[in-house]
Amino acid sequence: MGPILDALVIGAGQAGLATSYWLSRAGVEHQLLERRAALGGAWQDRWDAFCLNTPNFSLDLPGRPYDGPEPDAFMPRDELIGYFRNYAESIGAPVSTGTDVTRIAAEDGGFRMDTTEGIRRARNVVLATGAYQKPKVPAFAAGLPGHIVQLHTHDYRHPGQLPDGAVLIVGTGQSGGQVAEDLLAAGREVHLAVSACPEAPRRYRGKDAIHWMIQIGLHGPEYGLNGLAVEQLPSPAARFMCNPLLSGADGGHDIHLRDLGRRGVRLHGHLEAADDGGLTFSDDLPERLAIVEAGFRQRLQPMFDAYIAAAGIQAPEADPPRQDHWLPSEPARLDLDAANITSVLWATGYRLDFGILDIPVLDEWNYPRHHRGITEHPGLYVVGLPWLNGHWSAIVAGVGRDAAYVAEHIAAR
Repeated sequence: MGPILDALVIGAGQAGLATSYWLSRAGVEHQLLERRAALGGAWQDRWDAFCLNTPNFSLDLPGRPYDGPEPDAFMPRDELIGYFRNYAESIGAPVSTGTDVTRIAAEDGGFRMDTTEGIRRARNVVLATGAYQKPKVPAFAAGLPGHIVQLHTHDYRHPGQLPDGAVLIVGTGQSGGQVAEDLLAAGREVHLAVSACPEAPRRYRGKDAIHWMIQIGLHGPEYGLNGLAVEQLPSPAARFMCNPLLSGADGGHDIHLRDLGRRGVRLHGHLEAADDGGLTFSDDLPERLAIVEAGFRQRLQPMFDAYIAAAGIQAPEADPPRQDHWLPSEPARLDLDAANITSVLWATGYRLDFGILDIPVLDEWNYPRHHRGITEHPGLYVVGLPWLNGHWSAIVAGVGRDAAYVAEHIAAR
């Protein structure tokens, strides 16, 4: 039997590195197991022109808040990957790259990990595998004609990957909206199936929208404002809700679907079925666009305004609601060949995948049952999932808080 570590952290993205920082500060012997050959986390799966969606000031890793010259800019992908690699080196994170964990099981009061580099054992295990684990594609994708190139945005890198012809993007979360702009800039004809992800202003009352989200997460409870805490979600399923439709490209900007339509993107309703080379969309596009545009005003704007008032912050008045009545006129049925659509990009998000876990702690959504990252099984922890403890839990600016709590609990054991 090999040595038994105090803790093994599965994953060396932002959540794993933040956990390593706090474990080292607490004197806990540990190691990070990273399946990738190089550090940089899931950011390495983003397309070539990707920029961070949150401003650089949100790169607030434990012990190293952003101190560069452009706090309000948006770091491009390759620079961002380098940022995390430098952070890992600066904190001396004990990472074993190219080590894929295939099974985690309870053993003798601790844990046994089967990996591609042999068996590892530890008294505590932290799951830091992130929110972007397994690309999600609807089952009816298998019904598309064989000559149609299909890619999830996880595998999209640049327009040149796709054959000549029009492109259908399914989904209008952050990836769908940004990839649509990337293709449009390359002169491609784009069709876009609209989901229910809300639009939001890049800047609100003088600050980037992310500034207010972070401040409410950090300081909102001091004023009785807990709207971004997990306890306030309407249901457990809401942990997987879309993030606001924003972009960090070109200095950061809003993405408005009607604007994309005016620029030539063919907007459709929700994609409901695919058969015989034809696609069927919902016929509720006007209502769907209204819902997308109302999301910010209904949920985030009241929280932002309440926080600004409660904290006594002198901020400019809000801009009046955007009035836009432009409507597309696309049919609910579309023939792929007639529209010259040669490729489909699935911007349909990810699902959690804890198939390596041979311990019964998952709920019906495949989400670990836990309290503040401490699961029901003693010694098993989770960090970095969406809405683990609040809206901030899966972003760089917030993951350190959750990691600190988990590391403290491990040290106490």
